Amino acid sequence: MFYFGATATTILLPVVFFLLPESVHWLTRKQPANALERINRALKRLGHSTVSAVPEVQESDRKKSVGDIFSPGLIGITLLVTAAYFLHIITFYFILKWTPKIVADMGFAASSAGRILTWANFGGALGGAVFGILTARIGLKPLTITILALTAVGVTIFGRTPADLDTIAKLAAFAGFFGNAGVSGLYSIVAYAFPTHVRATGTGFVIGVGRGGAVLAPILAGFLLETGSSLPTVGLVMGSGSLLAALVLIFLKMGTDGRVEAQDKQRELSSMARARA
Repeated sequence: MFYFGATATTILLPVVFFLLPESVHWLTRKQPANALERINRALKRLGHSTVSAVPEVQESDRKKSVGDIFSPGLIGITLLVTAAYFLHIITFYFILKWTPKIVADMGFAASSAGRILTWANFGGALGGAVFGILTARIGLKPLTITILALTAVGVTIFGRTPADLDTIAKLAAFAGFFGNAGVSGLYSIVAYAFPTHVRATGTGFVIGVGRGGAVLAPILAGFLLETGSSLPTVGLVMGSGSLLAALVLIFLKMGTDGRVEAQDKQRELSSMARARA
């Protein structure tokens, strides 16, 4: 399994490096070699007309750095989205890491525990796909908040599941569906919240710190079970991570973030419009 994963990753590295294009906004800001050609190629693929010159980038934009995620204008965004991701990952990884153990402790065979985890992952894959469809119809922030709240509900109910494999499978799939959809929603919010020049840095920081929740989740659940907490209590506590994440997102002002991003894009698009003229 590990050899297969390593091989697939190695094969895809050159595919991503040579075939995945940079965004128009990144090329416009950084203006690397052959920037105009690469911008026009991307514009054609997106169905837009080409430009005749690379737009002029303001000196203030050139001086922006990746450290801006901690600047006064962005540190609030950085802290909020990082906290939301961290909290949700605690809940999500409780399902991924503890489901087999919980099923085995109920007296079922290890193979049955693996089958339940498969259903949780199947629900997660379906949840990510459905989330992508719903974002075209529902606002990103309210949709993500709703999904996170439903994840908390799903995990809480999962903690009260009876010792019946069919019921456990359905509840695991339900929790996995909303759990992974919540991860997709948070990824989308991260991409929306950070301006172009720090989007990759902001995403890396949020995911890097947030993954600490993946480490904490099995430790916290194990501690609760070891100290005598019942499974329903553990499910309630672990599910509260997603609920807290939803509450954190309420304070994220997407409108303000959108205006900041829109200003960056508007300057670039205006410059490109002048280049066309």
